[in-house]
Amino acid sequence: MTEPDFAARLLAWFDLHGRRDLPWQHPREPYRVWLSEVMLQQTQVTTVIPYFERFLQRFPDVQTLAAAPIDDVLQRWAGLGYYARARNLHHCAQAIVERHQGQWPRDIDQVVALPGIGRSTAAAILAQAFGDRHAILDGNVKRVMARHAAVSGWPGLPAVQQKLWNYAERRLPDTRLADYTQACMDLGNQICTARKPLCAACPVAADCSARLQDRVAELPSPKPRRERPQRSAWLLLVENADGAVLLERRPPSGIWGGLWCAPVIPSDQDWRDALQARYALDVVGEPQALPVVEHGFTHYDLSLQPLRIRVECQGVAAAAETAWTTMHDPNALPGLPAPVRKIIDAAYFAPKETQQTLWPEPSTA
Repeated sequence: MTEPDFAARLLAWFDLHGRRDLPWQHPREPYRVWLSEVMLQQTQVTTVIPYFERFLQRFPDVQTLAAAPIDDVLQRWAGLGYYARARNLHHCAQAIVERHQGQWPRDIDQVVALPGIGRSTAAAILAQAFGDRHAILDGNVKRVMARHAAVSGWPGLPAVQQKLWNYAERRLPDTRLADYTQACMDLGNQICTARKPLCAACPVAADCSARLQDRVAELPSPKPRRERPQRSAWLLLVENADGAVLLERRPPSGIWGGLWCAPVIPSDQDWRDALQARYALDVVGEPQALPVVEHGFTHYDLSLQPLRIRVECQGVAAAAETAWTTMHDPNALPGLPAPVRKIIDAAYFAPKETQQTLWPEPSTA
């Protein structure tokens, strides 16, 4: 079988088994495809769909997204994780409006030059929205190509990745590029899975080199293992005499960049000293320790120890990029990182009988 047969077989399979009812496919417009591609990075389709639909309701086009405040964008993104994607999405929308008058460029180099868009994402947008002839190489497609062509080596290495790009480009059809692009992703998602691939149902199994060489389980080669770093920090739920909680905007870079959050202090620092140094706040009484929350990031694991802390101040204006926030309506809170939102919901919005207050009840005597 020849390489063009790869596309023909894959498209025939897609016509019977492919995903053709995803919300960003109707219509396949560049804005919708781009939004879905960014959301789908390191996130499952089932998780993305409700976020995509809500995001699209608030930001129906690139002009609306470009003009929106970043806080609004981050709030609609909260819970999806990897928040640099949301910031890049906002920057990219502004760049499209400023550089291209709100119209998507058709030149792949111009698309790659936009914030937060790599070669594979650019190709996916142009292939699906316009039917342009470009190969993609996301995680699913890397796995398909590594197995079908028996490419050894971790796909994150530049030399290995270049081989995979070459194979992906050689297998491109001349027509139906939008369907073919989706078919490649579907094959990796449904059939050529990382564990227990369904080779018997694969439309291109007949000439899959990994199957013929009995190497399916070992390809693609895994990333060289390194011990995963473990970090820990205090999460300070600082309450003033009005019952409001101190929130601050995180720096643009680093974890939860640009989101509002309770103060996070590395566990090797004295949180009392940090609270005094940062905000000139003195703690009253003893803190209340809440259950520890474990959260995994791409490169390390974080153990968060929440502390509810009482400070003697009332109606005090917060410093720049901080705010005292009342805990009356969870829907009125700014966009918060998912684990922080979980902690705050448990502390302030759980059933009253499970909550504890740091402030004594008024005397009725």
